[in-house]
Amino acid sequence: MITTPIEAGMLRGALEVERTDVGLLPHRLPTAARRQFPDGYLARMEAMPSGVRLPFRTEATVVELDVRPTKAIVEGFPAGPDGVYDLLVDGRLTSRTSVSGGSVQTVDMTTFSHVTTPGPAGTARFAPLPAGIKDVEIWLPHNEITEVIALRTNAPVLAAADRDQRVWLHHGSSISHGSGADGPSETWPALAAANAHVDLVNLGFGGNAMLDPFTARALRDTAADLISVKIGINLTNADLMRVRAFGPAVHGFLDTVREGHPTTPLLVVSPLFCPIHEDTPGPGAADIKDGQVRFRATGDPSDPSRLTLNIIRAQLDRVAEQREDANLQFLDGRELYGDADYAELPLPDELHPSVDGHRRIAERFTKLAFDGPFARATG
Repeated sequence: MITTPIEAGMLRGALEVERTDVGLLPHRLPTAARRQFPDGYLARMEAMPSGVRLPFRTEATVVELDVRPTKAIVEGFPAGPDGVYDLLVDGRLTSRTSVSGGSVQTVDMTTFSHVTTPGPAGTARFAPLPAGIKDVEIWLPHNEITEVIALRTNAPVLAAADRDQRVWLHHGSSISHGSGADGPSETWPALAAANAHVDLVNLGFGGNAMLDPFTARALRDTAADLISVKIGINLTNADLMRVRAFGPAVHGFLDTVREGHPTTPLLVVSPLFCPIHEDTPGPGAADIKDGQVRFRATGDPSDPSRLTLNIIRAQLDRVAEQREDANLQFLDGRELYGDADYAELPLPDELHPSVDGHRRIAERFTKLAFDGPFARATG
């Protein structure tokens, strides 16, 4: 077996890579943003490497990746499965595995505090792979913090081929992060990027699409040919702001993005269909029964100052018109997943799509965005 040192530049989809005591930790928000986090919740989400992958060329039939995962255990919630590592050969999912052990982060969601207990590294092993020279990508778990330590193969590793693809920069909530997907290469943004042959940078953060200024600045400062921002569900289920604040906050967020990308095609996407919040504001609450989590809305639907999904969609449509920006388009999220889709492919926990739901959203986004305004974009 040949050991190939992993350098930060080999990882795609990360905005920054931190060197730790054992290896490399990908980040999806830069240091300047991380200094301004309000709590540890977003810190955990941005360090989960959704969309981050390690590409290379090789004739190897055995590939091993040493990693140290950090498993999150949320007090009061059932423990989730180990994170998944996907290996793609020439763009096709060929092998999938998990790594047990690692560090454990115990989270108190009432205070957003956590305690981390260090643990040992493990190995993601993929074998046997097809013979011959091939393009290989290892997609890191979308829902598990992962430090990358070493790459071993039974044949030399070459630099990944330059595909000369357009860069698609996307921001959204846990649905964009990948909640409910089978694996990291099968989140709806990953599937849509594969369909459209673009290079994904996924800034989808579970529970944290909050119009934060530091996130807008990260979007502003990241090179991209295409940008989409999916806004709304977290603002509703967190009961974060009122109607009066929402429109100006969206304008401010988009103003910041436009400082770095004045003419880049920009798609503003409203929330998917979600019955619990269509006309009922947050805050959201979680019920646990027989080890299953289901979400519900607890706000007062008679309060016109509170944000519901229908109010948010109307506001976003109005903001898009007010901006008079020829390179900005509005997409109603119900065109990606609507009431008819909910009847056929219901949200298992009433908030996040199923595996098939992710596939449908990806197919719809490919058609409505990449075969639509993004197809006409020249970069």
